[in-house]
Amino acid sequence: MTRLDSLHTARPVLSRDPQAATRQAFVLLRTVFTVAPIAFGLDKFFELLTHWEDYLAPWVNRLTPGTAHQTMLAVGVIEIAAGVLVALRPAIGGYVVAAWLAGIILNLVTMGDYLDVALRDFGLLVAALALARLAVAVPARGSAGPAGSATGSSR
Repeated sequence: MTRLDSLHTARPVLSRDPQAATRQAFVLLRTVFTVAPIAFGLDKFFELLTHWEDYLAPWVNRLTPGTAHQTMLAVGVIEIAAGVLVALRPAIGGYVVAAWLAGIILNLVTMGDYLDVALRDFGLLVAALALARLAVAVPARGSAGPAGSATGSSR
């Protein structure tokens, strides 16, 4: 077999196999929804990306005890926990992140500011819901069946 022949018989990176495509989509979403909440949660403590208190609606600040800064630190802890939950239990974590994003959207829309961020977060909310659904369809590594089936999956 020549080198050219081996190129034609090699399996493409982006497979047309629906199971492989489903798994790839799941891994992409799981990775993003693990890393992003953890990164944004950590940034609540370091404020390298932005001054997070600017994104807190006044009515939310009035409802929470302490200062806006303390509220955002608590938000950071919740975001880190959500990212870890997605890593460990994406079928549950996807819904938790979607609910969290709904809260962020509500906060931003009621501020009447950062509506572009609210729209972006709506897209992320839909993607988090897709992750939760894909987690049910994609078998855990080492199991033969879908997540949550009798195969011993930990999703």
